Amino acid sequence: MPGPPRLSPDPSCPYSRMPWGLGLSPWKTAVILSLLLSSTALSPRSGQTKIPLETVKLWADTFGRDLYDTVTKYSGSLLLQKKYKDVEPSLRIQAVDGLELVRKFSEDMETMLRRKVEAVKNLVEAAEEADLNHEFNESLVFDYYNSVLINERDANGKYVELGAEFVLESNAHFSNLMVNTSLSSVQLPTNVYNKDPDILNGVYMSEALNTVFVENFQRDPTLTWQYFGSSTGFFRIYPGIKWTPDENGVITFDCRNRGWYIQAATSPKDIVIVLDMSGSMKGLWMTIAKHTISTILDTLGENDFVNIIAYNDYIHYIEPCFKGILVQANRDNREHFKQLVDDLMVKGVGVVDQALREAFQILKQSQEARQGSLCNQAIMLISDGAVEDYEPVFEEYNWPDRKVRVFTYLIGREVTFADRMKWIACNNKGYYTQISTLADAQENVMEYLHVLSRPMVINHDHDIIWTEAYMDSKLFTSHAQDLRLLTTVAMPVFSKKNETLGVHGYAFLNTNNGYILSHPDLRPLYREGKKLKPKPNYNSVDLSEVEWEDRTETLRTAMINGETGSLSMDVKVPLDKGKRVLFLTNDYFFTDISDTPFSLGVVLSQGHGEYILLGNTSVEEGLHDLLHPDLTLASDWIYCITDIDPDHRKLSQLEAMVRFLTGEDPDLECDEELVQEVLFDAVVTAPMEAYWTALALNSSEDYQRVADRAFLGTRAGLLRSSLFVGSEKISNRKFLTPEDKASMFTMDHFPLWYRQAAEQPAGSFVFNLHSTEEPEGPGEPAVVTASTAVAVTVDKKTAIAAAVGIQMRLDFLHHLFWAATQQCSAGDGLCPQSCRDSDLDCFVIDNNGFILISGRPQETGRFLGEVDGALMTQLLSMGVFSQVTLYDYQAMCKPPNHHHSAARPLVSPIYALLTRTRWLVNELLL
Repeated sequence: MPGPPRLSPDPSCPYSRMPWGLGLSPWKTAVILSLLLSSTALSPRSGQTKIPLETVKLWADTFGRDLYDTVTKYSGSLLLQKKYKDVEPSLRIQAVDGLELVRKFSEDMETMLRRKVEAVKNLVEAAEEADLNHEFNESLVFDYYNSVLINERDANGKYVELGAEFVLESNAHFSNLMVNTSLSSVQLPTNVYNKDPDILNGVYMSEALNTVFVENFQRDPTLTWQYFGSSTGFFRIYPGIKWTPDENGVITFDCRNRGWYIQAATSPKDIVIVLDMSGSMKGLWMTIAKHTISTILDTLGENDFVNIIAYNDYIHYIEPCFKGILVQANRDNREHFKQLVDDLMVKGVGVVDQALREAFQILKQSQEARQGSLCNQAIMLISDGAVEDYEPVFEEYNWPDRKVRVFTYLIGREVTFADRMKWIACNNKGYYTQISTLADAQENVMEYLHVLSRPMVINHDHDIIWTEAYMDSKLFTSHAQDLRLLTTVAMPVFSKKNETLGVHGYAFLNTNNGYILSHPDLRPLYREGKKLKPKPNYNSVDLSEVEWEDRTETLRTAMINGETGSLSMDVKVPLDKGKRVLFLTNDYFFTDISDTPFSLGVVLSQGHGEYILLGNTSVEEGLHDLLHPDLTLASDWIYCITDIDPDHRKLSQLEAMVRFLTGEDPDLECDEELVQEVLFDAVVTAPMEAYWTALALNSSEDYQRVADRAFLGTRAGLLRSSLFVGSEKISNRKFLTPEDKASMFTMDHFPLWYRQAAEQPAGSFVFNLHSTEEPEGPGEPAVVTASTAVAVTVDKKTAIAAAVGIQMRLDFLHHLFWAATQQCSAGDGLCPQSCRDSDLDCFVIDNNGFILISGRPQETGRFLGEVDGALMTQLLSMGVFSQVTLYDYQAMCKPPNHHHSAARPLVSPIYALLTRTRWLVNELLL
């Protein structure tokens, strides 16, 4: 298989910027003062006044000093640093053993996943036992809970048939869906008759699973959905839910098309589809044939391999790049094949023997080279039946062993050539079917799965199947905002007559095919209007496309092979939707998870990320400070397990922690080390509340315009904030709320202000501009956050303990700057024109090149290169900034115009694009 597409360096690629510190380093501010004047080393524009370099540096020093004094005062950073310094003798800084950590995580996940497997085994045993004891009854009459009809009433107010009362309640464990955790319900696609004898007997038999569903959930409350899919088309799901048809009143969901059903029902397979595209296939027949191919492709997964050959007078590989080989049937390849099939045109005379020979040769070569699935092999022949000279091909390639099954699909209503197609299938251990309408394709294509499962039935194999990652949007279309990547553990049922690592680290999970199952930088959704939708290739994002610095694929190869080990890489980490970048050296630790196709990776950044800070305090003292109203905890973090016991599910993490510490609920299970860190941080940071309150009370009206609030966060997910103004006067109300995830502790990331501060020297401030997205009135000011890290050192080891900052008003920042530009150096004589004069372009930009202050307010928040490309070009040439190339393999662009080539543009810029005369920002669907 060819690896994922690679992007070569491109001079037109976007970049992020590196910081510099002209005149500001003495005051430990990460703000850059840049002026486009007849000053510094930049050439003056015609008619502009030359400003001496000494004056510019004086302005920078004055502004930097005043700004540093302000943010230090209002944030209380020096006080917080002192409080941690005072307790340093009682602290321990412990080195993190990455390999030991990844092994522990792997063992924990193995234990968790083993419980899921045991639950499936319970269902399998119960289903097979129920089937063994059930006798088919052609005239069976049986009422069951039909997911579509439950709770539905007719015009007389009576429940409709199969629609009895079914109690539904909102359940947080199931994404707040309305469910019934006592019973399952049964769903059928529209094209399956809900009272067919096969359906009624199957549903009646599977009623025995209700008890097992409930018992599984009681034993392992971390389970989510449990279900049973039947070859007849009904789908029993627990907990029971109400199923809503689409806007046309149709239920298209068919469990038999789902990856977990197909992968559990068959072994991996190599498939060559052979399509007749001769002139006799024109019109509706070719439309049905194309639909049949699409349906076959939908039954394949990433453990299968496929190719498509079309034939008339001669044979055509519909994708010439795949000539003579099998390719993995991942989503990208399947969709690519579908597009190519749609473009096929009929002509000529069909010569099937050449196509069959080519198909057999592909399968033979793949088997000899030990490539492909190394399991089942099959040829799918799709034709109107006008085939000749085929028997010698089977004699040469497939008889007498018949290792390759041949399935034949007769297209159209004519039966003249039906005997030929039947003969081909029956003499090659396959299956024959006729497809005369588009509606026939689904049911008829599925028959091949039953044939391929026969050896498993005979041998009674119960292989455990872990599916590829998927997002079941078809199951919960009305809850698109809550879509999450899922994996299903499944097992065939046969008839006898399925923690955060802190600011400097993260964990990820990938499959043995190299696809990401979980990663903090995986972005499977894109926004279309107000809705979030899954990207087309959301479940086939390769590890090398997220950890893209792994250019030699050393990490990817080791994890695919299930190895245990470690390696280091220099990486560039984009922040703030690609506007900023961190330069880190990461240590990667990885191992496999036994009895699954998954590998686990843990990443720790060198430096602070190599250590954890451990403090100690009494429960009584910690509880006292933990209950302050200004304190919250990371709601996504798991300090205590609250999803096991139903009585705990309504508790917040803080409430659960308090009940655990007071002994009020001995059944609660909590992470004692993390809880201890929270208590310690609560005690150390408690004085900040009084400090901030005193500032708010003692500040005059003028000073109340300096900042809206102060805040701090600790490495244990503790967050404190205090307002300097009334809540109605806050400029940006989303900051530090769940609506602004970038500013909050989440399961995947620390806040942006914390992550940036942690990578700067402790005590230096990082500034970010936050625009007000929904101002309540015209002219409402934007705000700037300033944050700095607090570090502690024990035995020459340093660890980040917390980050502290303020949310300040941009108009105050402007005031500070304009005041600084009124300063003159002693040798200047008369003061030159200030930055307020119309012929001078003055900017204050942050360390990533974004404008904090400009003489033109509409430029605030924009990238300097957009506003003045010539200036940025000169700054680059002077070494003030450096160009950094980043790639985003997950980006989505607007569809390009159709191109005759099968290849598509792969480069999707996400950062500002530098040219000599103009800067453009390409907006992507992220």
